[in-house]
Amino acid sequence: MHRIGSRTVAILGAVVLLTSCGSPTQGPPTSSSAARPSAATPTTSPPVQATPVLASVVAAPVPVPTTDGKRHLAYEVQLTNALDGDVTLKSLSVKAGTTELLTLSGDRLAYWMRALGATQTPTTTLGPGRAGIVWLDVVLDQSAPVPTELSHTIVADLAKPMPPLLPATVTETAVAPVTVSTEKPVVISPPLDGPRWLDGNSCCDMTAHRMALNPLDGSLWAAERFAIDYLQISADGTIFSGDRSRPESYPYFGANVHAVADGPVVGMLDGLPEQVAGTSPVGLALDQYAGNHVVQDIGGGNFALYAHLKTGSVKVKPGDSLTTGQVIANLGNSGNTDAPHLHFHVMSTPDPLRSNGLPFTFKDFTLDGRLASMDALDPLLTGRPAPMAPGATPRDEKDLSPLVLDVMTYAAG
Repeated sequence: MHRIGSRTVAILGAVVLLTSCGSPTQGPPTSSSAARPSAATPTTSPPVQATPVLASVVAAPVPVPTTDGKRHLAYEVQLTNALDGDVTLKSLSVKAGTTELLTLSGDRLAYWMRALGATQTPTTTLGPGRAGIVWLDVVLDQSAPVPTELSHTIVADLAKPMPPLLPATVTETAVAPVTVSTEKPVVISPPLDGPRWLDGNSCCDMTAHRMALNPLDGSLWAAERFAIDYLQISADGTIFSGDRSRPESYPYFGANVHAVADGPVVGMLDGLPEQVAGTSPVGLALDQYAGNHVVQDIGGGNFALYAHLKTGSVKVKPGDSLTTGQVIANLGNSGNTDAPHLHFHVMSTPDPLRSNGLPFTFKDFTLDGRLASMDALDPLLTGRPAPMAPGATPRDEKDLSPLVLDVMTYAAG
């Protein structure tokens, strides 16, 4: 729910100490010749690799077809510097077998990487013991086979190398092979009706939603990985007129919000006040970030969140069985928001924050066009028209997921 804006060192030290005492053929004497294997003893285990950058994947990627005619695998790799000196990443590569799918280096890597807790500052350097995140967007042609496994290789410079164990530049297999999910994105109906609905904040660029990682109950959760912030662009290209601070200045404030699928309501909240538009709220409790909201079980381990709903507009309660297209509430400006919008996402649990964000596709919609760039969002928030990407021709789409900056029309019903 976003606004439209060491133990390891000791282990390595022990390895250095052991290697300094001699090689297996020149080490200290043992009590018997059976104490160590002979040179002829076969070994089946792979050689031990020093990995000064510890890595793990927040969640396995789920491939999703999108409006650019591609298939995206959007996921995150968490990195931790296990040394007492800086580690500067030079590159991170993703492969399927021997096929290289993505390599980030230099400024491109910095664009997609942040130190944990510092989402505003691009970086490729992690201080001693510091953790960071690299957000990955592996893009495949629709006709290309979806890989079953992904491997990741990191090349990094060490401020305090320890040759020969840790040279000044290390290359390491950063993550055990990651199994690509075979789950299919849930197919749903749009949550709104009408023309020119802007996807203002979703996959797969470095949006506030993608960068939102929630440290809850001892784990990181990327609940908003595919979340959309919906704003409606008027015929003149703006989203409000008059007093920016009044939600009523936004013509789409109060628009009907529809159930995207059949299924029961499993959570809801109403009664929180509308926020002052144009300002960022402060002092919210954790359970108020979604504002007035509805959580619906739409089957197959998928839960839909409809957030920032208009005060007093929620028409359903837990236990109610919803049907696709049913009006459940009105678009509002409650919770963690600085302009009226509908926040919508699909997640792996009924908890809006403690869950894994899942992809989804819409059955039918018209893609009207796209905003020219991420910077095009700024004029909208100050009352000016947003520049559109040139050359767009509206087209009907089926079973695709929108991308950030898409502008869409959703037919009633």
